[in-house]
Amino acid sequence: MKYFCSEIICVVLVLVVTPVTYSLDNGLARTPPMGWLAWERFRCKIDCDKEPDHCISENLFLKMGELLVKHGFLAAGYDHVNIDDCWSEKNRGPNGELVADRKRFPHGIKWLADKLHGMGIKLGIYGDYGTKTCAGYPGIKGHIEQDANTYAGWGVDMLKLDGCYANATEYPKGYPEVEHYLNATGRPIAFSCSWPAYVGGKPNYTLVGETCNLWRNYGDIQDSWDSVKSIIGWYGTNNELLAAAQGPGKWNDPDMLIIGDFSLSYEESKSQMAMWSIMAAPLLFSNDLRKISRQAKEILLNEEVIQINQDEGGHMGKRIYNQNNLQIWVKQLTSMKRKYLIGAVFLNYNDYGTPQRVVTTPKALGLVAGYGYKLRDLFEHLDITGTYYHDDPITFDVNPNGVVMLGVRVGIGENKLISIF
Repeated sequence: MKYFCSEIICVVLVLVVTPVTYSLDNGLARTPPMGWLAWERFRCKIDCDKEPDHCISENLFLKMGELLVKHGFLAAGYDHVNIDDCWSEKNRGPNGELVADRKRFPHGIKWLADKLHGMGIKLGIYGDYGTKTCAGYPGIKGHIEQDANTYAGWGVDMLKLDGCYANATEYPKGYPEVEHYLNATGRPIAFSCSWPAYVGGKPNYTLVGETCNLWRNYGDIQDSWDSVKSIIGWYGTNNELLAAAQGPGKWNDPDMLIIGDFSLSYEESKSQMAMWSIMAAPLLFSNDLRKISRQAKEILLNEEVIQINQDEGGHMGKRIYNQNNLQIWVKQLTSMKRKYLIGAVFLNYNDYGTPQRVVTTPKALGLVAGYGYKLRDLFEHLDITGTYYHDDPITFDVNPNGVVMLGVRVGIGENKLISIF
């Protein structure tokens, strides 16, 4: 493979000057939210007689919370358990209030929230801006203030608001109205919006960022590598637009991590974890923690990769190279607590059955200071021998559908906060 240094430097110099912006002043989600979400793995299973271990019920969410604690996920930062669609009765109560399904949530949502809070876990819940949710349960339309007060009274910590059964032209007024009433409750409730995904992923992001803590930009993820690849491709194509929209308290959301489900290989699972981390995306995974494999657990609990994702600067990684089935993404790290100057991901889209040789240089990655640089492989947990200067070749192999993820720090002296681009 040829060096691509001059080409990459030009791209980096153009893209990385975009400043991080700050908005929604509710003080929440200053780093990408982390946790467990029901939808991809359990969908809308509601027959607890036939599938008692897999139906959407208080037992499922309580068990997942317990396993977040037991398996070390809470200690690693995964501090949300999020309910998705199909949790409520099909009809509102006599005073227009939302009611949890009486059979599947016999103790109610507040009881569940209290139980999870007692474990140190936050509860997320699902609603829809329209007249109905996507699965046909009551939407928030016509009950915005009432539902906001209901969620607050239950002790909900995050609301995901979908956009089915609504006119998309109403979103620029409707979603801010919901956020207004959430804030008016006085309870801190992070707001996850599906608004951009319903308008082609290109709304007025200034307004979205003033309204939502996180937002879905693209279609739903499915349990397949092709689905993961399509999301990565869309985020790469729209990288400049999305990077400008993102920052502490407001995050692009490429949807759930499906690591630990049925379709992804070990290499593909590492690739999704690396890409969501380099993009500073929410790390909300959806699997069955009762059956999670050792490898999937190790990937999700990789502390070094999580640190790249959780950098307090909030920068979305930039795709600086996309040729020959190889993508290179670089994320500038700006937190005072950081260990590295940048994180870098090398993603191999080839599925030929043999690794792809990659040769790059510090200069090609935008590292232009004269200090020299040290590299660490964040999945192998190994320091790469040597100190690398401007044009020194860095050579490694990337497995098919796999990644190499590097943390890069200054080779000598202190790892000072400097602009490296």
